[in-house]
Amino acid sequence: MNKVALVVEYDGSRYHGFQYQTNAHTVQAEIEMALKRLTDEDARVQAASRTDTGVHARGQVVSFRSRALFPPSVWLRALNHYLPEAVSVRQAYLVGSNLDVRRQATSRAYRYSILNSRVPSPLRRRFSYFFPTPLDVEAMDLACRELVGEHDFSSFTPAQVGRAVRTVYRAAVERKGEMVTFDIEASSFLPHQVRHTAGSLLQVGKGRLEVNQFRDLVGARTRGLAGPALPPKGLCLMKVNYAVPLGDQYENI
Repeated sequence: MNKVALVVEYDGSRYHGFQYQTNAHTVQAEIEMALKRLTDEDARVQAASRTDTGVHARGQVVSFRSRALFPPSVWLRALNHYLPEAVSVRQAYLVGSNLDVRRQATSRAYRYSILNSRVPSPLRRRFSYFFPTPLDVEAMDLACRELVGEHDFSSFTPAQVGRAVRTVYRAAVERKGEMVTFDIEASSFLPHQVRHTAGSLLQVGKGRLEVNQFRDLVGARTRGLAGPALPPKGLCLMKVNYAVPLGDQYENI
């Protein structure tokens, strides 16, 4: 059996997240259906990050096993032929059988996008949260620096989790024209952590939460304290990182 890894982009608007569900439309199901049509095999796909309902991805990484002996270029072209327009394979690699795309990932990078404009944009509405009141982006950026490092992020998830300690390597808020983006890279994330964090940062930008109060949220370690969570449509998985990039380890296109 050969093992193949793919870098996948998708518009998550119409999907109930990435992970397969019996009675719901998911990105994983789309990829597995495309694989079935191409190879006539019932392949199970593993993902590096399980994005939630309505969340998008620019750099999701998935892997699967197959008896097919296609080179990476054929995997890329053929799968894109069978996939719907909302899902696209951007890169394909033949990888070692021991590669675990989830466990061997060193970090994941997410971006939350806020359209901070007086008027909504029909072209951006599916990929950003519209907020018409001016935001203090400098205060938001200052606040999110409190996230960097190893912390117990219980306050930023409503879920009951066994261990809430995560390491954040980078966090920043910046404005480019009407678009305000919150970028965060961490070892991994708790359920809904990024959207609850973005919601608290929005409160900072609105002047309803001081930077020192945001710092207190980080240290509170009280489940579900932060937020409220912003809608999933503004969230995108930008990249999954590995100690050695896949393209440097394996045969690609």
